[in-house]
Parts: sequence; structure tokens; C-alpha cells
Amino acid sequence: MRSEGADPGTVRPGGRTARVRESVLQAAGDALAEHGFAHLDLADIARRAEVGKTTVYRRWGTVNGLVADLLLDMAEQSLPRTETGSLLGDLQANARLVQRTLADPRQGALFKAVIAAATCEAKTAEALHRFYDTRVKEWAPCVQQAIDRGEVPEGTDVHEVIRAVSAPLFYRLLTTGDCLDEASADQAAEAAAAAACAGAYVLGG
Repeated sequence: MRSEGADPGTVRPGGRTARVRESVLQAAGDALAEHGFAHLDLADIARRAEVGKTTVYRRWGTVNGLVADLLLDMAEQSLPRTETGSLLGDLQANARLVQRTLADPRQGALFKAVIAAATCEAKTAEALHRFYDTRVKEWAPCVQQAIDRGEVPEGTDVHEVIRAVSAPLFYRLLTTGDCLDEASADQAAEAAAAAACAGAYVLGG
């Protein structure tokens, strides 16, 4: 983590500063889930967090800066990778984690709002890309382990396999309105595992 020249809100603070950051990010997430990105207001977030407006403006500067820090915090707070000893088991654990997040009323609404904002706000899009890059890199080793065990062909794009797990779940969230349950998570994991084992994600294949 950078300690000099970092964007507002991106330095991991301690003590009272950490408590202020936690309160503001919680308030920002609540407001984003309730009203969407277009109605996000730093003064309202300060009021919700019971923090002075000047503190919020000084630390984050803009709504985009605050949302970027919210995504950074979400990536860092996400549960660590599960190791089950099999590719299908690992991908199923990943899929169920994504499913629980997106099915949660607050978290699902928050992701919808951030994704919508990312289509027209470059800084939000960049922050969203960093968020997913962090999560994909966290889980990619389970695919490498499957390669090492001989479950998956050498040359498999480990990151693409992880992306393939969550893609159907986000599709359901954003386009179909279908129920996001464990069955849909397991189906996504099974499809990605079967494709990976069949060599569908071999680079240059």
C-alpha cells in the first residue's frame, strides 16, 4: 500500500482515523444501495456517518474517490480463498461466496449501483476493475493447484477460469431477475470446472 502520493482515502489508517473511515464507508455503502450512484452526496454521507463534512471532503474529495475507497475496502474485507483439494470443490466455494454476496439485499443493490456508475464514470470503472482483479487473483491459485494435480491441462488461463465462475451469476443479477440460489452457484461452478478440464481455457487453444 502506498504511503505517499496516494489518492484520498486509499491509505490504510489506524486508531480514530480508522473508525472514521469505517463509519463513512458503511454510510456510503448504505446510501449507494438505497439510492444509487446518481444520488450519492458527500454531505449526506457525512450526516449518516456522524462525521464532519470537512473531514469527508478533505479525505475523499469527490464521490468517485469515496466509491473507489469503498471498493478497495470491500476487496480487502472479502473472505479468503477456500481450499478443498479439488477444482470443483474450490470453484463451488467461490461461486457460493459470490452468490451469497449478490443475493444479499444490500450488497446486491450496491453492486448494481457501482456497475451502473462504472459505465459512465472512469474512476469508478477503474476502481471496479481493481476490485475484481484483486478477487480473481485471490482465487486463481486454486486453478494452478488443479493444473499441478493433473486435473486441468497445462497452459490453462487460471484467471479466466475464475471469471467464468462468477460471470453467469452477475448475468442473472443484472439481466434476468432470476433467483440467485446455491443451485445456480453450483451450476456455474460445475460448468466452469468441466470446461477447464476439457481444455476450453488453454491459452492459444
